Amino acid sequence: MDCFYAAVHMRDDPSLRGKPVVIGGSPEGRGVIAAASYEARRFGVRSAMPSAQAIRRCRQLVFIRPDFSRYRAESEQVFEILRRFTPLVQPVSIDEGYLDMTEHLEEWGSATAAAREIRRRVREERQLTVSVGVGPNRLIAKIASDFDKPDGLTVVPPDRVRRFLDPLPVRRLPGVGPATERRLEKIGVTLIGELRRFTEDELKSRFGRWGVALYNYARGRDERPVRISRTRKSISKERTYGTDLSEILEMEAELAKLADGVATAMQKREVSGRTLTVKIRYADFTTLTRSHTFRAPTRSASILLAAARELLRKSEAGKRRVRLLGVGCSNLVPGRIEQLGLFAGE
Repeated sequence: MDCFYAAVHMRDDPSLRGKPVVIGGSPEGRGVIAAASYEARRFGVRSAMPSAQAIRRCRQLVFIRPDFSRYRAESEQVFEILRRFTPLVQPVSIDEGYLDMTEHLEEWGSATAAAREIRRRVREERQLTVSVGVGPNRLIAKIASDFDKPDGLTVVPPDRVRRFLDPLPVRRLPGVGPATERRLEKIGVTLIGELRRFTEDELKSRFGRWGVALYNYARGRDERPVRISRTRKSISKERTYGTDLSEILEMEAELAKLADGVATAMQKREVSGRTLTVKIRYADFTTLTRSHTFRAPTRSASILLAAARELLRKSEAGKRRVRLLGVGCSNLVPGRIEQLGLFAGE
């Protein structure tokens, strides 16, 4: 997805279109940028940048507080569109995923035609843009998807892989960060084509097992399959409030909604959780988490809420204003495993 968080707000509020929009905390505090529109990026504003630094680069920035429940709901709609093309869809983040079209091209004729149709449907149904990379494996598709943003389509057939990779900086390879980039530069490698001059043994001696991956990536090789089964480690819900909460009763009312959402999600996925965690962010952005482990896994909203209230009351909530609350369950197990009531019916 292109500039996903900002794009959702700009779609829903036309007055934001064409403006430098950032999603993140206030520049008056210790806020950090979570996402920036392309208009903001032209000023050098990037995600993970302190908001105070961002506003110095562009005084016209429009700051919007993150609304992650909104982004998750939108993400689910987009992935529902993708699964109409193939059941082999692997989400890797809220706004990015891989599709294996190998056995599902009959209706479309080619992966390129399917990619065009994906872009059309997302634009038509969600009024958002998506950039697509088409390649013979995950490595090439990933690099290609970032090649022509926003609203781009880059197709790399198998016989053009090396021609596509050679002129690109090594930083384009997955896993190559600043540290690896500097080490490669010391041996005269700045482009992927230059990396291919080294043998597998030479790269392995310098980088260990990672050297083997670099050797294969430089040649466009990637045997990783698209996986649709991912073990869910936790289920959580959180909400940032437009107006800070100050009363303990209103905080407990919000916890009830969050606990109910977590319980519903666990029931839908047929799992139970052993550990409950409450997340609290105060008005000054100080964030803390408190956890409780049950003797038996549960997915009962009332049990989750009772534990969450107890954890809330052990914090400074009520004495300090709260801007975010979250409830999550981890140590998930399949099925419903709960203690039976002493007088439960037969």
